[in-house]
Amino acid sequence: MADSTADATAVNADTLKRELQKVLTEIFYDGGGGDKDRGETEAYLGVVKAIDEAIRILNCLRDVESKKPEFDISPSPSVSVEVPKEFICTLSNTIMIEPVIIASGQTFEKRYITQWLKHERTCPKSKEALAHCLWTPNHLINDLITQWCRVHKFDRPKPSDEVVTELFTHDIESLLQRISTSSSVTDQIEAAKELRRQTKKFANVRVFFVDKLHDSITRLLSPLSVSVDSNPELQENIVTALFNISILEKNKRVISENPYVIPVLTKSLKQGTVQTRKNSAATLFSLSVTDSNKVIIGNSEALKALIDLIEEGDLVATNEAANAVFNLCIVNENREKAVLQGLIPAVTNKIKAGSNVDELLSLLALVSTHNRAIEEMDNLGFIHVLFNILRNPNCLLTGENAVVIVFNMCDRHRDRSKLKLIGDEENQHGTFTKLAKQGSDRAVRKAIGILQWIRRFVAGKEPQRV
Repeated sequence: MADSTADATAVNADTLKRELQKVLTEIFYDGGGGDKDRGETEAYLGVVKAIDEAIRILNCLRDVESKKPEFDISPSPSVSVEVPKEFICTLSNTIMIEPVIIASGQTFEKRYITQWLKHERTCPKSKEALAHCLWTPNHLINDLITQWCRVHKFDRPKPSDEVVTELFTHDIESLLQRISTSSSVTDQIEAAKELRRQTKKFANVRVFFVDKLHDSITRLLSPLSVSVDSNPELQENIVTALFNISILEKNKRVISENPYVIPVLTKSLKQGTVQTRKNSAATLFSLSVTDSNKVIIGNSEALKALIDLIEEGDLVATNEAANAVFNLCIVNENREKAVLQGLIPAVTNKIKAGSNVDELLSLLALVSTHNRAIEEMDNLGFIHVLFNILRNPNCLLTGENAVVIVFNMCDRHRDRSKLKLIGDEENQHGTFTKLAKQGSDRAVRKAIGILQWIRRFVAGKEPQRV
């Protein structure tokens, strides 16, 4: 008798589940605007009736399930029960936690559709263009899911603020596979172009690429590991994709510690298209933000290659290289290496030519605490260039950096000939008096210090450190 009761209960439960599935399909079909011939009011009333019917069936199903014998109830129903497909977000492929409805009438998980709408103006399901990119909580569907989970003792996950990394990533592995193993250079280039595009457009792809794909950096660079410039177009797209991936803070250390990265970027600074050289410098600048990476890059040949690019590059390339070298020279050991590897003539020649003056003066001000840097600037007669800049600085920062360099030149090599040069500049143009009144706070302090030296020199006293 107990067996027949259990069988009847099971039959009733199965029947109710089939009815529920049918009603859910009707709700989602009409809710998505499936019947174009029905009026809006009629369609709305139909959906409301269907939702009421779904709630009735769920309540009946709960009653039926409660009458099952204890031994028929699975101890872990959330593991074995099949979630209705209408409750599953097509973007996350999991049960919806915070269902929201968008302009197309379709419902999705909030975290996923929010990420989608940052980049697309189409419905992921219907592919139609959206009138707007706003969404609204779908309380009706949320209530249905809540009741269904209660009936089936399904453990519905809690809302999360975790960044969505899976979206737009379905083809990243195949792109990487084509780049690293394809026998066709044309196919490699097309795959690298697409990876470059996606890593630029989608922040979560940058996360996914490093976190989820095995040995992804090595595989990306594998076509360049033997001959970096065998195909300049492929090289440019791979290097640029690497730059895009390096933008993410958490990726910087992983990328720099890969043994292929710095050698490939160093070669790409020397050999490749103009864009490749710029983007290689930009990648090193991006990576050099992290302190541990400053040491890694500073101990490589990349530092010399960056200095060469400062001297040889166009406006943009020089700027990217100078920014990278500036970051590296925050570390004292790198500062000395940079000076020994020809930084001073490279930078001063560029400034004399009127190129990248503001950026390069910042770099010179940083390294002007190094004795050899001061000696080289002295030997090159660079102080006269600084005087010209100080008479009519482009901005407060330019004047500040120029006077810092002059101050350091005097402070480290306090000879009378130097002070005479500075005194003549002050007498003829009032350069430092003007700067002491109109410069930035730091520039004012340095200008006042220089003026004190000049006064002591005129009084016939040995200059002292200020």
